[in-house]
Amino acid sequence: MSAQRRSILKRLFASMAGVAGLSASTKALDAPTPEKKVTGIVTQDDIPLYSGSTRFGNLVFVSGAGAHFEGDIKSHTDHVLKEIEKELIKAGSSMEKVLKVNVLLHDLNDYKAMNDVYKGRFGSKPPVRTTVATHAGVPGNSLVEIDCIAYV
Repeated sequence: MSAQRRSILKRLFASMAGVAGLSASTKALDAPTPEKKVTGIVTQDDIPLYSGSTRFGNLVFVSGAGAHFEGDIKSHTDHVLKEIEKELIKAGSSMEKVLKVNVLLHDLNDYKAMNDVYKGRFGSKPPVRTTVATHAGVPGNSLVEIDCIAYV
């Protein structure tokens, strides 16, 4: 009799767990998919090429920004970081909310001077960062290009 009672209880608990799991998965399926929002669409021949930033849910992806004027690595880095900050603000974020940064340098010898301008720009908790020197240079004759991922 007690073995039979245990078997019935096991089946009852298994059924309840299955219903709870089905309910949770159904709620997940009913959740709305976040909308992709873009700003600063750049076109070529009237065809969209890329966006200045894309926001999806609470994440913001900022396109690489370069400095397309005569100058040294410090002036280019300062300009690029200001452009990144503008895009972040337009998307509802900030420099302090940046999670990941990619830095492309025209010349690895500019690493220290770029860091002199870069340091402190992302607050007291800087993002993770990857810095590489490109083989054929940064597009548009910029000495540096920077992109990032942030949250809102």
